[in-house]
Amino acid sequence: MRFMIIVKASPDSEAGVMPSEELMTAMGNFNEELVKAGILIDCDGLQPSSKGARVRFSGDQRTVIDGPFAATKELIAGYWLWQVKSKEEAIEWVKRCPNPMPGTEAEIEIRQVYEAEDFGAEFTPQLREQEERVRTQAKKN
Repeated sequence: MRFMIIVKASPDSEAGVMPSEELMTAMGNFNEELVKAGILIDCDGLQPSSKGARVRFSGDQRTVIDGPFAATKELIAGYWLWQVKSKEEAIEWVKRCPNPMPGTEAEIEIRQVYEAEDFGAEFTPQLREQEERVRTQAKKN
């Protein structure tokens, strides 16, 4: 099972405040544990929403909205992508994580990633082949 582990933003992360060397060391050590356990697929931090944009879809129309965005607690500051046996295992790993926003309350969200079998008959053999081609090519990039 794959899970996306989402680190929620804080006022500091949205202000572009960089993590301390102490936090970067703790997170680096945690990431090494994840690698040794064979569960880490990918991870990264995200720049503040002030450097981002959103595209709103309304029928055929597209509207670009430049950041920053309100509701800091709903924004994402970083993520991991993990391969684990269960949601419970993901929860146990998150509980071991250093506080990503020292000095303040922090929240990490755990969301399961869809797998091909979750889509049922609508995910035809042709669509499965296309998906595999795309994933293979993306790994080469």
